[in-house]
Amino acid sequence: MNSDDTVDRDDVPGLAARRAAADILGNVMYKRRPLDGELEPVSGHPGFRALAVNDRALARAILGACLRHRGELQQILERVLDRRIPEKTGRVVDILHVAMAQMLYMDVPDRAAVSLAVEHAGRDRRAKPYKGLVNGVLRRLGREKDELTADLDVLLNTPDWLFDSWVSAYGSAVAGEICKAHQNEAALDLSVKGDAEKWATTLGGEIVGAQSVRLTKKGAVEALEGFSTGDWWVQDAAAALPARLLGDVSGKRVADLCAAPGGKTAQLAAAGADVTAVDISKSRLKRVSENLERMQLTATIVASDLREWAPEDSFDAILLDAPCSATGTIRRHPDVTWLKQLYDVETLSKIQADLLRRAITWLKPGGQLVYCTCSLERAEGEAQIEAFLNEVKGVELVPVTASEIGGLNASITKEGFLRTLPCHPANETGSQVGLDGFFAARIKRL
Repeated sequence: MNSDDTVDRDDVPGLAARRAAADILGNVMYKRRPLDGELEPVSGHPGFRALAVNDRALARAILGACLRHRGELQQILERVLDRRIPEKTGRVVDILHVAMAQMLYMDVPDRAAVSLAVEHAGRDRRAKPYKGLVNGVLRRLGREKDELTADLDVLLNTPDWLFDSWVSAYGSAVAGEICKAHQNEAALDLSVKGDAEKWATTLGGEIVGAQSVRLTKKGAVEALEGFSTGDWWVQDAAAALPARLLGDVSGKRVADLCAAPGGKTAQLAAAGADVTAVDISKSRLKRVSENLERMQLTATIVASDLREWAPEDSFDAILLDAPCSATGTIRRHPDVTWLKQLYDVETLSKIQADLLRRAITWLKPGGQLVYCTCSLERAEGEAQIEAFLNEVKGVELVPVTASEIGGLNASITKEGFLRTLPCHPANETGSQVGLDGFFAARIKRL
């Protein structure tokens, strides 16, 4: 029996992809399973793993649309339903969201989306009693699409606590721009070992950030020139900035703490550093090792909890990419919007403070530590460093300059912190817009 209790095999073209998408959507929203884990080709959702390559791409696209526009989809349902669907599992809602996302945000004919949703409902043991309702709701959406969507607000797609946090940090106008930016999938950025201009020309991309290459077309990464030879790796332009703040690391002993997935480790190793990469996850470190091997780079890999680990010798420089709520990566991971809660930020902030105070003691006098998080929350960035500088003696902030980060003036705060936003320009001219939300601060041990 399949996990969504279907009673027949998927002998209708396109049904398997929709069924997998609905089931995964339910797992994310009700069982709080991260989307990346569900989409793992080896260990992920069995229905997804069984799909052909093109159907996997379709399921991914459907899930992205469902999660990015969830608030709007819910609002539409409230308008067309007289009362809530009396079903605890949410199965019917998942089927409806999958169909509605195709009808509103994807290039799928209404007829196909409606037909497959009704077929899905009819074959699902829990949804079968609502087959007629599914048909009625979707057909009405097809007839009244303009009226039902005319006054929808993208702010519906962000939980109140998260939007309020951004208003408090950046003001209502910028918070609104962040929400709008999250409606679009992030571009594909690459960090390169050699000449960035050459690779931008070779791959048909554009220079963004501090010598990252942004591709204008998406495709199979493994098929691109330079992948098999390890000349570049996928890394958002904002994520590539913190390692650059350590300056010339050639010949220096550098720690990359919370190193997985390994982009920053690769940057430091490619720059000639003697890197020690530490992370709590053995499985993720295995992938780091595999990527370093592909790129013909070396680093010392350590699997350990930083709250228990300590180095034998001090480091010349340290990069601490602390565990965080990851709200800066919503363009890439739209499930973060719905999986994270305020208590996650509060819990992670305490861990960040502990790691920061522990890591600074591993730094040689005169050395520099860069603290960073891929979070939009002040509690995990600005407030964290302000408290650290007030409480810890013998340290000072070294402000970030625009010349270090490709001239991205908008991404430097008045205090000298790095703060990139999803709505910020990605290059000096502003021809490219959009970066992962990152915070970074550079601290010198006196």
